[in-house]
Amino acid sequence: MGVLMSKRQTVEQVQKEVQEEKEPEAGTPLVQEENSFHRAAWERLRDGRGVEPEEFDKTSRFTPPAFIRPTRKLDDDKPPDICLEPREPVVNDEMCDICEVWTAESLFPCRICTRVFHDGCLRRMGYIQGDSSAEVIEMAHTETGWSCHYCDNLNLLLTEEEMYSLTETFQRCKVIPDCSLTLEDFVRYRHQAAKRGDSNRALSDEQEEQAARQFAALDPDHQGHVEWPDFLSHESLLLLQQLRPQNSLLRLLTVKERERARTTFLARGSGNTISETECRHAQHSWFCKHLPEAPSCSVSISHVGPIADSSPASSSNKSQDKALLPPEQESRSVDWPTFLQENVIYILAARPNSAAIHLKPPG
Repeated sequence: MGVLMSKRQTVEQVQKEVQEEKEPEAGTPLVQEENSFHRAAWERLRDGRGVEPEEFDKTSRFTPPAFIRPTRKLDDDKPPDICLEPREPVVNDEMCDICEVWTAESLFPCRICTRVFHDGCLRRMGYIQGDSSAEVIEMAHTETGWSCHYCDNLNLLLTEEEMYSLTETFQRCKVIPDCSLTLEDFVRYRHQAAKRGDSNRALSDEQEEQAARQFAALDPDHQGHVEWPDFLSHESLLLLQQLRPQNSLLRLLTVKERERARTTFLARGSGNTISETECRHAQHSWFCKHLPEAPSCSVSISHVGPIADSSPASSSNKSQDKALLPPEQESRSVDWPTFLQENVIYILAARPNSAAIHLKPPG
């Protein structure tokens, strides 16, 4: 009878395997092949691509488990019970999600889910490497927070069927995975994706300009290209927006995201409603993820909530939000359920750590 290993035992086994692979016998092609094999397997696991079926034949070696994509429940299109009051308690896990051990040293909490991690475990598993380690530590000590490898990859929200549909679109439009896209590549892809069957319909001039603005939002550093992870997250969001009803999207929100939405709604509104202008401002506010000066000591690492609109860190963002939006009249009042429906896709889009805006709000 086999023995089921805990996460800590699994990590120790991985470390043992990695150590063995670092000491191969000289001139042994088989060991080099195994080394390359395991690196590729871990890279696919980190990217959410899972493990190939033939890898399960390697019984003498440890194989990381495949990522299982989510499945939609039969009732996920029914309205979820997300009330404005009472507030939901936010409690982070007590043990590291990787090694399942509690220690007195600092744990890095995810700002989206309740998982916490040791920085050493993140390094050993390859989730943070090189210079990104210092950035993770800095972000995790701010009110802004840091998204773990589960929440940082929006493509992991897609079901198998949705991922198959996206892959078919990439193949039809001749998109090469893991490659960056220039503005010309991005606009050409949008033209090709707009064509259905034998239809020759492409983007209008207005839609092409909108695609160019979205490209600029995905390239905040003006490098002239969009990285593959950012492009994949953007396309995953568009597919979710196209295939899922609003209620299904609302069910994807975590307790921290729901609480952030409540804080924003109550801070911007009066009573049980807010203005349409403030609702649109909120759509932009979710993307204020990077602070000019991150206070690394004044904020407890256990606090991973979003920046409240009343906090000093967000005061400068309000004027920026208003500059982004054209002046408009207070045409309607927005209640809490409508606020959630109109903001949910942008709340999800703000999950990644990247500075890119993966779905640019209107205005």
